[in-house]
Amino acid sequence: MELLERESQLEQLREAVLRSRRAGGIVTISGESGAGKSALLRAAIAPDATVRIARGLCDPLETPRPLGPIREVVADLGIGEVLDFGGSTTPAELGAALMRALRTEPSVVAIEDAQWIDEASVDVLRFLVRRIESAPILLVVTYRPGEIGARHSVRLLLGDIARHEGAMTIAVPSLTIDAIRVLVRETGLDAASVLGRTGGNPFYVTEIVRHPGEGLPASVRDAVLASTNAVAEDDLEVLRLIATAPDAVDDRLLPLLGIDMPRLRRLEATDLLVRSRRGVGYRHELARLAVEDAIPLAASAPLHARMLDALEQSGSRDLALLTHHARAAGDHLRTGRYADAAAADASRAGAHTESVAFLRLAIEHFAGEPAERADLLERLSYEEYMVSHLPEAIEAIADARRVWSTVGDRRRLAAAHGQQALIEYYAADRRQAERHVGLAIEEVDSPGYAAAWATRMYLQLRRSDVDAVKATALIADDVARERHDDDVRLRSQIFVAAAEVLNGSPTARTQLLDWADEARVLGYDEAASTGYSNLVAIDVDHRRFREAGELLSRSLPFTVERDIPLCNQWQTGVRGRLHLLRGRWEAALEDAGAVLEVCASPLALLWPNVVAALVLLRRGESHELAERYLDRAWELAGRLDEPSALLPVLSAIAERAWLLDLDDDRLAGAEAAIADLDDGNGADWAAGDLAVWLARLGRPVADARVAEPFALELAGSPDESAERWRALGSPFEAALAALGSTDEAVAGCAVDELDAMGAIATADRARGALRARGLSRVPVRPRTSTRGNPSGLTNRQLDVARLVAQGLTNAELAKRLYISPKTAGHHVSAILAKLGLDTRRDLIRRSAEIGLA
Repeated sequence: MELLERESQLEQLREAVLRSRRAGGIVTISGESGAGKSALLRAAIAPDATVRIARGLCDPLETPRPLGPIREVVADLGIGEVLDFGGSTTPAELGAALMRALRTEPSVVAIEDAQWIDEASVDVLRFLVRRIESAPILLVVTYRPGEIGARHSVRLLLGDIARHEGAMTIAVPSLTIDAIRVLVRETGLDAASVLGRTGGNPFYVTEIVRHPGEGLPASVRDAVLASTNAVAEDDLEVLRLIATAPDAVDDRLLPLLGIDMPRLRRLEATDLLVRSRRGVGYRHELARLAVEDAIPLAASAPLHARMLDALEQSGSRDLALLTHHARAAGDHLRTGRYADAAAADASRAGAHTESVAFLRLAIEHFAGEPAERADLLERLSYEEYMVSHLPEAIEAIADARRVWSTVGDRRRLAAAHGQQALIEYYAADRRQAERHVGLAIEEVDSPGYAAAWATRMYLQLRRSDVDAVKATALIADDVARERHDDDVRLRSQIFVAAAEVLNGSPTARTQLLDWADEARVLGYDEAASTGYSNLVAIDVDHRRFREAGELLSRSLPFTVERDIPLCNQWQTGVRGRLHLLRGRWEAALEDAGAVLEVCASPLALLWPNVVAALVLLRRGESHELAERYLDRAWELAGRLDEPSALLPVLSAIAERAWLLDLDDDRLAGAEAAIADLDDGNGADWAAGDLAVWLARLGRPVADARVAEPFALELAGSPDESAERWRALGSPFEAALAALGSTDEAVAGCAVDELDAMGAIATADRARGALRARGLSRVPVRPRTSTRGNPSGLTNRQLDVARLVAQGLTNAELAKRLYISPKTAGHHVSAILAKLGLDTRRDLIRRSAEIGLA
């Protein structure tokens, strides 16, 4: 009955199963609960015994178990023994192991009820989605669209799927009145009334049709409960007990719960229960909910307590399930204990989002000493910080501080101040960050609290105060060695190496990467990612584009694998700036938008605001929106009070003033900002950018220490400056420098280059500047958009273009990117069209010029 009016969806799904044997595919099945998504999937794959099925079910636990559905898929594939789910295996490694297991034969991987999925499972599935075309796999994801909000973790997965060429979406609609007429034909029920009562939901309709003798029930809940009318009271209690289990009751628990086979056979008559590899559970979630909702209020907690006792007796280590039943049983002690343990497990597994939820629950049900509660609050603060929930992180650590102050534990109070200092900095409040790190150091007798000294080093590094970083490192290293604190030792070494990179050391960059990699291996995720984040920011600032790109290709996946949105947002913003400086404006806007559209940390918002403002200004688009972005960047730079933020934002403001030919009061202290810089702090690139823009505004800065390309232009050698910029891979800066050439043809070509990259407003302003110089042959504005525009490539197209530039064929591209040769060909065609090139050979020949080499 459930497959009435499902013929077209069934045919689509069967076709997808067949196609997946040649090249992997993806299908999403959406529909409300009871629409028949699972029935449709079963019907599609049942006739084909040659296809292996691996199912991962997501359960309606209040806090999902990390990697729950992935564990089930792994169990179905029989590879559980070779994988470590305890924390040492990353989502990427799990994804790679799944790919190896799935390549061997045609397979369907079904992830059901993804509205309850956890973030770690999403990361594994995103890994599969990006590579699925290389194996005979059909990934099927079912979900209820009405239960997925804008910020639901599964949105990222659905977004990846939507961008995947050939992915199929199947919607399972409600039944029409025609189908309902067929179902109620011999029942005496009125089809229109059934439709009105059920909304056409197949499960609801089926339940009503199963009990025609009772007339049309007042509610669907009554229709389901009609199956229990003839059940004896003690058997009904078993039905209720099983209904408390969100997934199913493992067979090993049945004796512990007093459920024997004769009783199960009697309950089979209700047609509510089914047996599966998970154990005994309800035929449908809606049936379970109907029975669970009918449990008398006073009976619910004892039933959950029975289930909890049985799980404990069986030795269960399913901490998420234990927490679920403990909470429903009203057992505060066990809820707190299991939630605490579940949070620790989730954190080790890199599932910080789930760790936050468990810790909140542990604190809510805490019943112990104040110091133990403060310890939970500190952990919660750290986890909230990792997932970029900074106001919540600050609130939690402030609560912990109050407890440590009350109980008189000065060392823990110092630790809390140090932790808050770091969070305040990411919230773009340097003043508060400096205050708390000072309090942390003062709170404990000399030599002080080790982590606080490391945090002070970080704040000094962010201000480009190289000498201060090195001086503070002497103290931090001593304390770290004394206390055998590897985390603080590595932080100190990373920050010293970063300071040396700023200072121009040729070896410090390699040393920094070594320290960050060691932190990664030892499990200090935040220290490792902070090291990568700061190094890549320096690389971009110093125009080491190749090195920055290579590092981001390693560091960004790490932030996803270990669920560190805090660092992911920062690095994505830095990559947006890298794209901007390389003339890849579409990719730059893509990255900027990805950060601006989420609740990112204020620190991470700096570059996305600058990038978005500059692209819009240069293109001559939406001045009002560009103003808002620039105003926000200016505010953030003021709060951060550091050269690495202030100077680039002043440069953007100066560029706007030049473009629009206006004065801006914010530039009043620009010359002083350059003059106040110390030697050896690595700010010569940021200072040079600002100094050049000030010179273009007729405000030259005397004796400014700036990087070579800027120095050449300021010294009156624009042609040499432009050549240096081209060698570095910055086409926009090269064109701007060439505008100052005394050769009219060179200056004119610079205008053409600005037009070609889509910098329409900049090109128009350049025309005016050249006419003011008296040039007689200034290029006119093109009537149509210029072809051959590298700035229009997206991030994905850039990845493909780089490989094409290396000479890879479509077949080699497909193998490298885990896509089909046909898809690779589509990508290449689109890229050549955007670049205005005819052949792959043309792209290879011009790869250095376009910035792909």
